Amino acid sequence: MALLTGKTFGGASWTPTFVMGVDPEKCIGCGRCFKSCARKVLGPVDLVDEDTDSTRMIMTLANQADCIGCAGCGVACPKKCFTFRTMEV
Repeated sequence: MALLTGKTFGGASWTPTFVMGVDPEKCIGCGRCFKSCARKVLGPVDLVDEDTDSTRMIMTLANQADCIGCAGCGVACPKKCFTFRTMEV
């Protein structure tokens, strides 16, 4: 299995990890991941809890195809609610 890899400016090998999902149970809607993503991969949505009749904001994958695999969203997330995957070539 060969993985998509690249090089950093300094010449080191780098394997991007692309965002695959956001766990809505862990997400607190703080927006740190949203602010860290220059590609606008993430977007806020309102999650309605029908049991308690309350609404809270969470992040979702708005433009997953634009992810470049930097994993900055996962680094910024205080709740570690992101899942990532490498890409096979």
